[in-house]
Amino acid sequence: MDEPKARILVVDDEQSMREFLEIFLRREGYAVSTASDVDTAIAYLESDEIDLAITDMQMPEKTGLDLILAAQDVSPETLMIVVTAFGTTDSAISAMKEGAYDYLTKPFKVDELRIVIEKALEKKLLSSENRRLKQELRSQSRDRNIIGTSRAMQEVFDLIAQVAETKTNVLVSGESGTGKELVARAIHDQSSRQGQPFVAINCGAIPENLLESELFGHVKGAFTGAVQHKEGLFETATGGTLFLDEIGEISLPLQVKLLRALQEKSIRRVGDTVDRKIDVRIVSATNRRLEDEVAAGRFREDVYYRLNVIQLTLPPLRDRIEDIPLLAQHFIRRFADELGKDVEGMDGAAYDLLAEYAFPGNVRELENLTERAVALSRSSTIGLDLLPPTVTQSRGADGPVRVTSEGVDLETLVADYERSLLREALIQSKGVKKQAARLLGISFRSFRYRLEKLSLEDALSDD
Repeated sequence: MDEPKARILVVDDEQSMREFLEIFLRREGYAVSTASDVDTAIAYLESDEIDLAITDMQMPEKTGLDLILAAQDVSPETLMIVVTAFGTTDSAISAMKEGAYDYLTKPFKVDELRIVIEKALEKKLLSSENRRLKQELRSQSRDRNIIGTSRAMQEVFDLIAQVAETKTNVLVSGESGTGKELVARAIHDQSSRQGQPFVAINCGAIPENLLESELFGHVKGAFTGAVQHKEGLFETATGGTLFLDEIGEISLPLQVKLLRALQEKSIRRVGDTVDRKIDVRIVSATNRRLEDEVAAGRFREDVYYRLNVIQLTLPPLRDRIEDIPLLAQHFIRRFADELGKDVEGMDGAAYDLLAEYAFPGNVRELENLTERAVALSRSSTIGLDLLPPTVTQSRGADGPVRVTSEGVDLETLVADYERSLLREALIQSKGVKKQAARLLGISFRSFRYRLEKLSLEDALSDD
């Protein structure tokens, strides 16, 4: 037997009307219950899931209006359609003010009834779907690895909640791997724009000559290879949120065009003569100090202040070490499920070592090393042996190495420490070697020499 399209309750004190509606609605594919009075109808609403109730307005003792008011308490998701006699529409309008979906006047045509029912159930379906999507979005927001009980992260959560409902542009700053895009998504998911697009672009990953077209779009023939009109990401994100990651990488000429979009709330596609209105909330992110970039003349001050209306700074993982066990356990559960491994957690020694480690790659590095450990694990517990050398060798670098009677290999120790520092600097700079050299306080030429000396060039090219 086919599943009924919906469950409908017919409430009328006239038996002939109840029987007529029951026969008609069953033929239409609905499951039907009937009641001759309001109290019986309320009992149905309390004990069963009723999608729609069709109730006569005038009945002995209690009226259809009484049923509508009672339904708001016992079954608020049930839609109500009232049936009233010709010339008494005032009572039906009163019922609609109290929450009825629609009304019909007697005598009515079956086609009229059919259309009203279909529209009512369509509205109910849309409402249910919207509730489901909102719940899913809230769930996704909670599950997007923005995890922490530290005071620093609680301050971040509080600020996300405060700024989410505003239309204000937000600048998220923090080291690489701290979760800036996750914060941008959380701001979007907790805002009134949550059902609209969230569009992200890494401004540092796209060549400068293509970035303008990606952001603003282009018209056919605007340049070689522009064989058709293309909508830019500002248009794609209209009504929602545009996340501009690594905003500090945008060139000065492109910053001028970005400023116009921020000020005028309109964009112009490359090669076009028409301005297009946009409604986009901008969340941008950087691992640089944009104040220093402005002072150095590499970033426009007016663009900086347009983007940095509210600044949200994410703490590095080394400043919230109390969150490491919670994050690690979250990643273990996730990767154990994904990889089909029976891994339940880490042992105390592994957690202690992670707490001592500086985590230059922040949460992203913890996520990666946890995935590696789960993938290699052959038991239910991750121990020190499954942590990568960058972590296990870091403890020795923190304190003096004792020279034992067996001696030490000084060249190897120094080379390993130097190699570890070079890797950490490259992680911090996201592979930008000139920036990594600046972090280490050495020249770019010296940095390249050390990479070659330690045979890191080939190893890093695959990262």
